[in-house]
Amino acid sequence: MTEFFSWLGFAWQNTLRNPRRSAVTASIAALGTAAILLAGGFALYTYESLAQAAARDSGHLVLGTPAHFAAEEDVPLQHGVDGVVALRAALLADPAVRQVLPRVTFSGLISNGDKSTVMMAIGVDPDQEFAVKGPFLTVTAGSVLAAPEAGRSDEPDIMLGEALARSLKASPGSSLTLLASTTDGAMNAMDVRVKGVFSTGVPDLDRRLVYTSVATAQRLLVTERVSSLGVFLDRMDATEPARQRLAEQFPALAVQTWEQQAFFYTSVRALYNRIFGALGLIICVIVVFVVTNAMAMAIIERTRELGTLRALGTLPAQLMQSLGLEGMLLGGVGAVAGALLALGVSLLLYVVPVEMPPPPGRSDGYPLHVAIDPTLYALTMLAMVGLTLLASLAVARKTVHMPVADALAHT
Repeated sequence: MTEFFSWLGFAWQNTLRNPRRSAVTASIAALGTAAILLAGGFALYTYESLAQAAARDSGHLVLGTPAHFAAEEDVPLQHGVDGVVALRAALLADPAVRQVLPRVTFSGLISNGDKSTVMMAIGVDPDQEFAVKGPFLTVTAGSVLAAPEAGRSDEPDIMLGEALARSLKASPGSSLTLLASTTDGAMNAMDVRVKGVFSTGVPDLDRRLVYTSVATAQRLLVTERVSSLGVFLDRMDATEPARQRLAEQFPALAVQTWEQQAFFYTSVRALYNRIFGALGLIICVIVVFVVTNAMAMAIIERTRELGTLRALGTLPAQLMQSLGLEGMLLGGVGAVAGALLALGVSLLLYVVPVEMPPPPGRSDGYPLHVAIDPTLYALTMLAMVGLTLLASLAVARKTVHMPVADALAHT
């Protein structure tokens, strides 16, 4: 170990022979490390945010009949779930289950008397839905839904997407009519009152989306079924164990995870993996070429010196070790500096918020944050040190094994 540190000190002294070249090489390694860490941290933060949003929207697990996930319905709730009350109670008995939310999805028409337009409606349990999910909608007018009072005979409440409300010239308190096909294939209509107007941040959804209570949706469709049940767990990493337990407990139902429902998440992750993977590869190639060039220049300048050391009895392996340590030091110093730079920028973004523009298909921007992941930092720094070490050894190999006479005669 003492001998290793002696060679390490010798390599450090050699890097200081040409401080300008060493500083430039280490700076390139630092910038490359920082770029990889910032890009990777941004990707990890995006993955985590999309995963949390997807799980909060659908639930960590979604229960439904197998046909609900695999086949199209001819009439609303053809593949719906029966016995919801007993099923919900059984699910809540699982220690990892925090809440179970029923959901009824259907389509139809919504009219203000003068104009009718297509709607995509979702029936939810209002009290539990907004309590469990938190503020997942931006209410622009009125208020959120509340569970209908027992024995209430007036018009049930709904919430409209902002663009849909504008199209129908509706506002909180307006009376509208919902028209949909029942489970028997007959048409049914129901007068409703607008409780609130919301924005999801997705203009296409805001032009069609309607929220109502499960009870109202079931009355309109003339059924006691629900489309599916969203199961919310106490933590994200309990998803797969809970899925296996519930699949064994309810063999007649299909149990899907939030990831199977999150098509946007899987698409973004696949895209970012390709983009940032290619970016990281390009940066690594640039750093390797810079270190290789710097070490090649240093070795060419010291060819006669290396020949002299060989003549004095220094083994080629010892010279390879010294030159490899030089490249490793340059890469290591650059990796540490780059990691500190990336850490500083990541922390600064929490103190000084930067707003990103809305992504395609959305109307709201989002804050720019970069995840600080210890594993990513460790792997990136090790990769940078390893690549610079290998690049130095590859360049030094030919000169170190040159015949001593040729090395001493080199000019």
